[in-house]
Amino acid sequence: MQNWKNLTDTLQKEKNLDDADFRSLLTQTGEADAELFVRADQVRRAVYGDAVYIRGLIEFTNICKNDCYYCGIRRSNRLAVRYRLTKEQVLACCRQGYDLGFRTFVLQGGEDPYFTDAVLCDWVESIKNQHPDCAVTLSAGERSRESYRALYHAGADRYLLRHETATAAHYGQLHPPEMQCENRRRCLYDLKEIGFQVGAGMMVGSPYQTTEHLLADLRFLQQLQPDMIGIGPFIHHKDTPFAHCPDGSVTLTLRLLAILRLLFPYVLLPATTALGTLAENGRERGLQAGANVVMPNLSPPDAREKYMLYQNKLHTGAESAEQLDRLKQAVQTAGYRVVTDVGHVKRRNNNT
Repeated sequence: MQNWKNLTDTLQKEKNLDDADFRSLLTQTGEADAELFVRADQVRRAVYGDAVYIRGLIEFTNICKNDCYYCGIRRSNRLAVRYRLTKEQVLACCRQGYDLGFRTFVLQGGEDPYFTDAVLCDWVESIKNQHPDCAVTLSAGERSRESYRALYHAGADRYLLRHETATAAHYGQLHPPEMQCENRRRCLYDLKEIGFQVGAGMMVGSPYQTTEHLLADLRFLQQLQPDMIGIGPFIHHKDTPFAHCPDGSVTLTLRLLAILRLLFPYVLLPATTALGTLAENGRERGLQAGANVVMPNLSPPDAREKYMLYQNKLHTGAESAEQLDRLKQAVQTAGYRVVTDVGHVKRRNNNT
């Protein structure tokens, strides 16, 4: 077995390890983390410098037809207070965000049947017409290939669809029978083939998760070669079947961020709200472990309170778009700088 320094050196140079060495990094007790974070920071600075890209998050509906066992807006949660933003509200959020300096808007919502291709395409076209120098990212769940193609031609640039787990049996433990791991994979490959900048990712510490599941996630991401990878610790929600399950590990999440940066030097890697929810300065620690994206919330304040995917989700303070100056200061303190930039992915460079 290689020592930790050799493992991280190999990972940085080769952008890969064998299964046994990946298991060692994933399960080690902490001595390798400092080395991992230093290497990950070196790689992100070589590709992206000290830039941190901001995305304006607009949570446009918490109505969802799905019944994922971990999610606070699952259809069976009768205690969730449902809402659906109007086109005018979304455009107002974009105008506010543009004035604040955002050049990417992320429209995220549950799988709400109201949002047909016609509705979403109209929204995307309107945003692009008003803000032609901006990117539009969608996170609207599983759709048909034809739907994704229509959204792409309407002007959407990126699509986020976390695979959650690449192991079919584990996927079945987290989702109802009508949801299939194979279909989630199909969606991701359809999006990639159509031309989207594609984002995948997984929960860390989800119920029943093992090291072998995480290893399978890394191997799946190597096959997919996404442009964005969103990971965050599992956080329970009191009104779901997993209400009493322990939350995921901040330490393991940070370790995986660093591993992902070394595996995919070019990738856009968010420091997620979930990380900031579980740990003080979690977002800043994520940046120091290799992340280079943050997504403050542009949604109307009353909507933010209702879009509770998990317990105690942060939506105020530096997580809110209105306090962008506070976020900039926090990012600067961590050693980086927020930039006003559309922030497209920098394509893979084998010499990085």
